Amino acid sequence: MNTHALARGNQDGDRPDVAGFFDPRTFSIQYVVSDPATRHCAIIDPVLDYDEKSGATATFQADELLAYIEREGLEVEWILDTHPHADHFSAARYLHEKTGAPTAIGRPVTQVQALWKAIYNWPDLKDDGSQWDRLFDEGDTFKLGEIDCHVMHSPGHTLASITYVIGDAAFVHDTLFQPDFGTARADFPGGDAHQLWHSIQAILALPDETRLFTGHDYMPDGREPQWESTVREQREHNKHRLGESSEAEYVELRNRRDSELPMPKLILHALQVNILGGRLPEPENNGKRYLKLPLNALEGAAWE
Repeated sequence: MNTHALARGNQDGDRPDVAGFFDPRTFSIQYVVSDPATRHCAIIDPVLDYDEKSGATATFQADELLAYIEREGLEVEWILDTHPHADHFSAARYLHEKTGAPTAIGRPVTQVQALWKAIYNWPDLKDDGSQWDRLFDEGDTFKLGEIDCHVMHSPGHTLASITYVIGDAAFVHDTLFQPDFGTARADFPGGDAHQLWHSIQAILALPDETRLFTGHDYMPDGREPQWESTVREQREHNKHRLGESSEAEYVELRNRRDSELPMPKLILHALQVNILGGRLPEPENNGKRYLKLPLNALEGAAWE
C-alpha cells in the first residue's frame, strides 16, 4: 500500500513541497509542507496512535513525521490543526513538545469546545482556545518560510473547520475527498450541509490549478490511497456534481447520505483529546489517565 508520497514544489516562493503520510488505521493523511528555498516546514493534522480495544496510545505516526523532517533537514515553523478531528487523536501537543513549534487552529474552535463541554458535562473545561498558541480568523495571513499563506474559514463538516492555503496548495481537511469519493459528512454536532456547500464553493473559487490536499482517503474500489487533486478536477469530476448541482440538490444528497452513516468509532474518545489541542486527560491519583464516554449522547446515528 502506498502510504507516503512527495509532491515537489519549486523555489520561486509560491509552490511548496508537500509530503503526505497515510495512516491506514484511521484513513487519515498527515502532511509536512515545506518551503524549498528556506527548508522551513509546517506539520498539518498529525495523528497520535490510539487502539480503542486496549486503550493504548503510541507515537508511531508522529515519529515518522519527525524522522522525515530530520532526514530532509527541515525546521518546523508551525503545527497546524484544520479542526478537532472525530476519527483520530491529534499529535499536535506531542510534536510541540518535541519541536517547540507553535500550534494553531481556527478561532471557531471555541464554539466546538463549548458544544462538547456540554456533551461531556465538563464544567472545568477552558473553552477559550488557549490550548493552542494561535487562533486564526478568516482571512488571516502568515508565512511559511518565504511562502505566503492565508486562512479560509470552511464550516459545515464542523463549526471550526478551516482551510490553509499555502502558496498554490490548499489543505481542505474533511470538506472534500478525492473526486471518486465525494465530500465530507455534515451531521456531527455543529455540522451543517448548507454551510458545507458554501465552504466548498469558496474552495472551488480558488484558481483552477490550485493543488487540493484532503484529510482522508477511503480507497473506493480498492485503489491505492490518494490525496491530491486540483480545483478543476474537483469541479468537473467530483461524484457529488459540485460544478453543476444547486445548493438544494447538494444538501438533499448530503443529508440523505449522512442519515445512513454510523458515527465514527472514535468520535467520543477523540473529541475530549482534540478540543485540548491533543492533550491526553490528566492522570488521576493512581497515575492512570481515563477517557469519559457519555452514553446516548449522539442521537440519530445509524447502527453498524
